[in-house]
Order: sequence, then structure tokens, then C-alpha cells
Amino acid sequence: MADMFRPVPIEQEPKRKNRFVLEFPTELGIESFLVQTSGKPSLEIGSTEIPYMNTSTWVAGRSVWQTMDITFIDVIGPSTTQKVMEWVRLHFESATGRMGYAIGYKKNLVLKALDPVGVEVEKWTLIGCQITSASFDDFDYSADDLAMVNITIQPDRCLLAA
Repeated sequence: MADMFRPVPIEQEPKRKNRFVLEFPTELGIESFLVQTSGKPSLEIGSTEIPYMNTSTWVAGRSVWQTMDITFIDVIGPSTTQKVMEWVRLHFESATGRMGYAIGYKKNLVLKALDPVGVEVEKWTLIGCQITSASFDDFDYSADDLAMVNITIQPDRCLLAA
């Protein structure tokens, strides 16, 4: 009879969700320690049908990287809200209605997974990220929660380092 209990070998340390760092370009002034949560890259690959007589064959279609959500702690002076709004203003300036050039607002981010001692074990380069939504939380007299800032980014491409 086969042994039904197969534990994960101790040599196979699992990655942990809380061991990561998300790095932003220095010109944005957003520090990695402000990030509380971050999505990981996800990809949707379309499929194209090749019909022939009474059957079909499928081949890969267009690939689209999906949006990612990021949550920050909103700190005081300079506030995370201000830093995020400066990035938003590179996309769109609400006071004037002016739009920015893609070369100015698209940024490359780096998402790293770490091992128990802080060594990088996975590295994603998120290329051409733009903000698609930003939310600046709310105020509540009855709560003592931390204030957060949430953004959704759309990367053009995501590269996993070997």
C-alpha cells in the first residue's frame, strides 16, 4: 500500500506572501516600505480559432497583461497621497485638463519576492506601468485604522528574471 502522507520536503522552503518589496523609480519619491499589499503579474492569452470543415483548431492569440492593485500606508509629510497625486498629475492635471505624454507618466517598477533572510528569490520587472485608478481612502471619527492609498496600475509588459 502506498504511503498517502507526503509532507513537503524541508529542503523546499515555500515562498511567503509577506516577504516582498516593490521598488519605484526614485523620481516618484515613493518608498518601498509604504507598500502594504501588491498584486502579482497575471496574463490573459487569447485564443484564435482556425475553423476547418466541421472542426476547429486553436492557436494562441493576443496576450494582455492584467492590472495590478497596490495599497500604501498614507504617512504624513510628505504624504503618500501627495506622492501618488504627483504621479497622477503626470497622467492628467485636473486643474487645467492637460494630459501628459506617455514618456513622462509610464514608469518601470520592480517586484521582488524574498527568502527568510531577505535574499531575492523572484524578480519581476513591470514595464511601462500607468495608473488606471487611484483611491485615497476615507475619514471616520469612530475608527483608529491607518489611512491607506490604493492604486491600480496597468503594465505594458512583465518580465520574470531567470
